[in-house]
Amino acid sequence: MSDLDRSRILSRAALARATGFLVFWLILTGFDVADLAIGVLAAMLATWASLRLMPPGQWRFRPIKLTKFVLRFFLQSITAGFDVAWRALHPRMPLQPGFVTYRTQIPQSPTLSAFCTVSSLLPGTLPSGPDAGGGLAIHCLDVTQPAADQLATEESLFVEALGERRDND
Repeated sequence: MSDLDRSRILSRAALARATGFLVFWLILTGFDVADLAIGVLAAMLATWASLRLMPPGQWRFRPIKLTKFVLRFFLQSITAGFDVAWRALHPRMPLQPGFVTYRTQIPQSPTLSAFCTVSSLLPGTLPSGPDAGGGLAIHCLDVTQPAADQLATEESLFVEALGERRDND
């Protein structure tokens, strides 16, 4: 790849990220001309940090699959949140907490870290780190539920949304 191609990729990534960060700033604070300079500065700093931490080309987002993943994530979060609340408020507290091992198809990488972060946001499960066998130890509020199967579905959609290939592809 030539230096010109790298420069174009970096410029496009920087522009897309800066735009996203500025839009996010405007959503959070509202549009006020007095605050716009601070928003632009914050977007520039966030863009610089994101380019340093995650150089362009690491992931190729697929907008339709990413939208599908985000919608499923929100629905799963709402459903799981109600389930957790029901279990916590139920007089008998039908909880069977414990750990399950999940064998991920994602190699040790920033993608695996991102997947663990996203899956930790789903109520009822929490990735706790690697287990002795090389899988992920997942703390669950109810080990009788199919947590590993649900994580496999989430992982597949997550990897598709990022445009990456799994080890077994």
